[in-house]
Amino acid sequence: MSDIEIPLSRPDITSLEEELVLQTLRSGRLSIGPRVEEFERSVAARAGSRYGVAVSSGTCGLHLVLKGLNIGPGDEVITTPFSFIASANCILYVGARPVFVDIDPKSLNMDPALVEAAITPRTKAILAVETFGNPQWMDTYAQIAARHEIPLIEDCCEALGTMHRGRPAGSFGRAGVFGFYPNKQITTGEGGMIVTDDPRLAEMCRSMRNQGRPLGWQPPGSGTIAVGMTSQSAGGQPGGSWLRHERLGYNYRLAELNAALGVAQMRRLDEIIEARQRVAQLYIHRLAGNPHLIMPTIDQDSVMSWFVFVVRLATSYTQEERDRIIRGMRNHEVGAADYFPCIHLQPFYREEFGYGPGAFPIAESVSQRTIALPFYNDLTPRDIEMVAQTLELMLKRENLSRAG
Repeated sequence: MSDIEIPLSRPDITSLEEELVLQTLRSGRLSIGPRVEEFERSVAARAGSRYGVAVSSGTCGLHLVLKGLNIGPGDEVITTPFSFIASANCILYVGARPVFVDIDPKSLNMDPALVEAAITPRTKAILAVETFGNPQWMDTYAQIAARHEIPLIEDCCEALGTMHRGRPAGSFGRAGVFGFYPNKQITTGEGGMIVTDDPRLAEMCRSMRNQGRPLGWQPPGSGTIAVGMTSQSAGGQPGGSWLRHERLGYNYRLAELNAALGVAQMRRLDEIIEARQRVAQLYIHRLAGNPHLIMPTIDQDSVMSWFVFVVRLATSYTQEERDRIIRGMRNHEVGAADYFPCIHLQPFYREEFGYGPGAFPIAESVSQRTIALPFYNDLTPRDIEMVAQTLELMLKRENLSRAG
């Protein structure tokens, strides 16, 4: 928890979460148990998908999906430079190359025309991010992917509960991946979820998250025998599954305690989304008339569940001025942050791929002027007024400095 009076984010934890976590702790079953399965079912259902595969982070989920789709060295994956760095890093994990395209200045998602123009014979997937939870263009990306017979991977880590044209986030691609870090709509502390209608992909991801053990594996002593296993293999006889690893795997499992927290949060999801929509509308009502700020743009076909609330300074402001405004807000005990620095200008990407300023001008311009404001479920009108007044004070100070 931040010492700032109004922190940037704060999870919404109630007695229900405490109760389910305590029940799980007392059960003695702390890994690969019923809480994970329940959590998988509830998230998959909300995403309109047949299968859910719980993992230890959204990043892990993206990595497994890319592996499960046999994407590797020599392949290219089209993605956005305006995102948290994990969406591009996971492409490097499998030896492929991220191909960035610039963004649409309203939705802040990839420009669909640039996505299609970037497709080459080496393109093996489109990895589309719902930036700040905005789902605009996801159906268009799916159409582009279908035309070129390549999969769409939906990075919906910021979009649980969001809808676009009547379809839930997570339902547009071959697979979607949610994240549950503490600043997300719901949290498991750390955790993620792959959702898909593809049974083969789901099975591969289940195996890979669990050290490459056979499909249908069950832990020793669980008292159950999974489909496809014999009593001998379940009992640990030679050739049994406990120490049998059929493919390269990873320790990407989600623990039962984390899943218990997620189960409780999913039971409250509609209540949580309603609270976040209320906070977002309070911000929009309070700040929309300020000529120095650009509000988030949500198209009429989308319903947001609101991951963060990010405003932009007008185009006349510089990155240095934005950074001073953020520092000033923090000095006045109001959380604020830049969201996101462009991936291609991160030191590793500049050194590895030779990117420099100007490669993706819209993403760079947006990135230099974003300010994430405090955003969590129980922000009060008084809190929002304090945030707004502090932001306006810092803007006034910058404008006076310019005039001087």
